[in-house]
Amino acid sequence: MSTIRLHATTTLTPEQYIAGLTDFGPGRSRFFGNSGDEDLRIHHLGLTDADVTEGSRGIWERLRYDWSNPNRVVLTTTDSNVWGGASGHIYTFLRRTDGMTDIDVVVVREGKNLKGWILGLVLGSIGKGVLERAFANSVQALERRNVVPGRFDKVAV
Repeated sequence: MSTIRLHATTTLTPEQYIAGLTDFGPGRSRFFGNSGDEDLRIHHLGLTDADVTEGSRGIWERLRYDWSNPNRVVLTTTDSNVWGGASGHIYTFLRRTDGMTDIDVVVVREGKNLKGWILGLVLGSIGKGVLERAFANSVQALERRNVVPGRFDKVAV
């Protein structure tokens, strides 16, 4: 089992990042590269929870999203072709006094078969940089989405 910790500081509010993270509409892959639009299936979408299958490049997982806590989003893997056990993601948000937001992410990857075990081992070691870049790219893409043209402040989503 691999546990990867990621961090970013952003101009986004927690609400803006959560709105992007839980936007399962067309174009999701522009913000989350590991969530191909053609592989996205929404099984349930509530006000503060969702049941979604997503993935890309032959790896998929079904996730239960829970964003009922405005400072934390929990994604629990309920099925996957490679991940099992305690796999999932936890996003924690901290509003800073300077108007920025700290986002901490814990990604747990527990392989349920040989392919998952090998991928988990790679992600926990040399592959961590791939997850760091993907997370940084999602933050930057969501920041660009929330900029009002011609203004320096942000629009709430």
